[in-house]
Amino acid sequence: MRRLRTRLAGALLSALALTLTATACGGPPEAASAPPPDAASAPPDRVEPLAGTPRPALPATVRSADGRTLTVRRAERVVPLSGSLSEIVFTLGLGSRVVARDVTATFEQAARLPVVTRGHDVSAEGVLSLRPDLVIAESGTGPAEAMDQIRAAGIPVLVVAAATGLDDVGPRIGAVAAALGVPSAGEELTRRTEERIAAVTRSVPRDGTKPRVAFLYLRGSASVYLIGGRGSGATSLIEAAGAVDAGAGSGLEKDFTAITSEALVKAAPDAVLVMAKGLESVGGVDGLVKIPGVAQTPAGMDRRIVSVEDGVLLNYGPRTDQVLASVVEQLYGGGA
Repeated sequence: MRRLRTRLAGALLSALALTLTATACGGPPEAASAPPPDAASAPPDRVEPLAGTPRPALPATVRSADGRTLTVRRAERVVPLSGSLSEIVFTLGLGSRVVARDVTATFEQAARLPVVTRGHDVSAEGVLSLRPDLVIAESGTGPAEAMDQIRAAGIPVLVVAAATGLDDVGPRIGAVAAALGVPSAGEELTRRTEERIAAVTRSVPRDGTKPRVAFLYLRGSASVYLIGGRGSGATSLIEAAGAVDAGAGSGLEKDFTAITSEALVKAAPDAVLVMAKGLESVGGVDGLVKIPGVAQTPAGMDRRIVSVEDGVLLNYGPRTDQVLASVVEQLYGGGA
């Protein structure tokens, strides 16, 4: 059950690795593969492409985050290997060129594409069978053998640095846009995204003490219960929402630490931030407060839970303003 590197934020991969160790099986994140129970009443899960369709100017020579320099000569068949990267390609207006998706690309426009990646577990055979012109990967995408097999077949592979915070939004969009030969569209999308994020940030209440928010990574089916610390990928989002990252603020230096009563008491969160499917996996709010230590925190006592869909929470992509707006609304409007 992986996702975030998002993204899913680079730090979230630490949690994913811990999950794999705990479960001894490398399945996809149930989180991203099914809609929430109230999906019928929820707004459509869609990305908003830029107006018009940009015309790629290729070939384009770009520098990949893995240190390689690559030349992209064609981009008619593109395979982004994470939900976050898929969002960027579709939002740039080039979604018609995408021929496959990661299991975490759950938005409507990509939903019918074949899945070739499950939580950064790439199927080289699946990718190559689609005859891609370009593969776009995260710095944590693997296994390395699969990526090497794709390169050995002569397919350009652009590696984009993993996202860990709001400052990564623009560079990631720019890297993808440059490789696709549409740098101007990348600049436009970056500008639009940053303006929207700034607008949400301005709406954050500034009165009173900043709430303390702990990011909890939950997978009840695998008995994985983690609290995010410095580098979890959530700190930037929490701070943009006018709050304090309770885990990092309590001195947790690791990306993720197993939840204990002592750690939660020390963090003393006023609210907890969770992924929607993670919350569902523990039985909702009622199950969450049964995790040792949660009920003893201010968040647990007030049942103040902020829940965001797994596929977008730590993407730090074109829909980051929507994620931030949701966090702000739940945090200051009463929570889940």
